[in-house]
Amino acid sequence: MIGILLVDDHAVVRAGYRALLAKQADLQVVAEAADAAEAYRRYRQQPADLVITDISLPGSSGLELVARLRQLQADARILVFSMHQNPLFAEQALRAGALGYVTKSSPPEELLRAVREVSAGRRVLSADIAQAMALEKLGDGNPALRNLTVREFEILRLLVAGNSVESIAASLHISPKTVCNCHYLIKRKLGVGSDIEMTRLAIQWQVLDLAELAGG
Repeated sequence: MIGILLVDDHAVVRAGYRALLAKQADLQVVAEAADAAEAYRRYRQQPADLVITDISLPGSSGLELVARLRQLQADARILVFSMHQNPLFAEQALRAGALGYVTKSSPPEELLRAVREVSAGRRVLSADIAQAMALEKLGDGNPALRNLTVREFEILRLLVAGNSVESIAASLHISPKTVCNCHYLIKRKLGVGSDIEMTRLAIQWQVLDLAELAGG
């Protein structure tokens, strides 16, 4: 039996995936969380065999959660299950320590396959994201964004979404000074001189969509 911690901020979404997983004789959702902080607490209390997490969560994102869980337990097995089809998100998730990345547009069978693969310690990508990553490598591939660390990528997303330095520091458990230093490094790596240019690039490269920027 594979015990799963399911992390998603939408209760209805969690209920749907819990029902799907419950139909499998070898899978069991042993805990749920609506945000990264709750997921981290639950994992510390009782580590699950596998964590399935979204990227878009209130406060710290799934990327930050992946990194923190891997710091807590080096062999934590984590599958990112996200609406983001941008290969950059998959790359950052794998960099942070996730073993798998599946998009929410994938058929249920692909999620179930990924759960078992990641539980066995094998890396897996859904077909659509694997193709997107392959195509990305054939083109320019936004090399500037690839130079960002997982932490810098996360801070970029939070900054262009309108979060203050203080709130970013609190959600990522770092100091405001560290956020400011990363802010400077991000602009330098992206080759921009202002936050307006940084936001424009983030939208252009689909790091943040207009719905997210509007709070929707």
